[in-house]
Amino acid sequence: MQKYALRCVECGTIQDTYSTHCDSHDSLLRTEYLEKKLIPRNLPGIWKYSEWLPVDGVIPEGSAHSVTYQSEGLGKELGLENLYISFNGYWPEREAWMKTCSFKDLESFPTMQRLLQHNDPRVMVVASAGNTARAFAHVASITGQPLLLIVPKMSKHRLWIPGDDTSSICTVGVGGDYYSAIELASRISCRNDFITEGGARNVARRDGMGTVMLDATLTTRRLPQHYFQAVGSGTGGVAVWEAAMRLVDDGRFGNQLPRLHLAQNLPCAPLYAMQSGADIDSSCPKGMWDDVLFNRQPPYNVRGGVKDALDNTNGLLYGITNKEAEEAKELFEVTEGIDILNAPSVAIAALIKAVHTQSIDPHDHILLNITGGGKERLEQEYATKELDFDLTVSPTNPEVENEIIDMITEKLGARDGQ
Repeated sequence: MQKYALRCVECGTIQDTYSTHCDSHDSLLRTEYLEKKLIPRNLPGIWKYSEWLPVDGVIPEGSAHSVTYQSEGLGKELGLENLYISFNGYWPEREAWMKTCSFKDLESFPTMQRLLQHNDPRVMVVASAGNTARAFAHVASITGQPLLLIVPKMSKHRLWIPGDDTSSICTVGVGGDYYSAIELASRISCRNDFITEGGARNVARRDGMGTVMLDATLTTRRLPQHYFQAVGSGTGGVAVWEAAMRLVDDGRFGNQLPRLHLAQNLPCAPLYAMQSGADIDSSCPKGMWDDVLFNRQPPYNVRGGVKDALDNTNGLLYGITNKEAEEAKELFEVTEGIDILNAPSVAIAALIKAVHTQSIDPHDHILLNITGGGKERLEQEYATKELDFDLTVSPTNPEVENEIIDMITEKLGARDGQ
């Protein structure tokens, strides 16, 4: 019997288990698992949650997972008695082993495993502002799966992996921002021999990110009352909402969904603008504290998307300035004793704002997702390999798709000895 089904949120019909779209509606699909209880398996890392991941089998090297611990430093500083931190990065002292230093590892390994078990030989296409590209490059370097990364040229500094084998990875730098990369990736994915990783519509990505909530709930033996995360597309918020609904149905961890507190970086905050009517600066993402948080077309109004998640949890969206994020980053690193990436400091700033506006009570159970950290710590112990662009292109070049395909054919053909 199939361990899960994919149901359209809009019409309720069951779709093919490898689909990313409903045949009839522009709606997200949602995974329904045969196993209704959260039963961890005796497997490493994220794979312990395999009963609630849409995969059969594991990639053993993908042994990292979220680490949940009760904050002492930051919690005391903010007067919060039950602040728990989900740390997603590299911090050996807390047994956190994500070698890309980003929770995007939680997406990349299940997505790749799903492709491998389907015996799909096509080249996976990933558009990214950097962190997602790094995570997928890492898993491709392990599995050898052909991968095409399309990344804004300004994000090149984020392209590195904790390994050496880049023979299956083709990297294209594109002029423009993340949305330019998304548009180009979408066009390439429609061609023969290519397959999109699916973005927000890929249940393997969402359910992988949802393990943040699974780990926290197992650690604390209850669902949190509040959940804080910095978001670009908001898919991570949707993922933990879906995971929380499964945990409510489990019946052992409480019957109240956590209130989502999702944060974006002003003035480049599309989700915040969609909800509040604010303007987005035309220069975006230039000048952002962290441009990985900028996505021009997030899944806000799609059924099962960000708006539904916020409405269902009485959630809040925060607009955070660069100064607020910078001060929050410094506070966290001093009080918790580990370096973090810029993006999660936007979530910390939202937490600080919620304390000041009394949106949360000092006694509430709170989960703060630190979506990336420990890069400085990692560099003390591992040599990393930077990824060079195999090709740089303009998105307006009418020959851009043919240039990319020629490059891939040459690189992967050389790898395979053709």
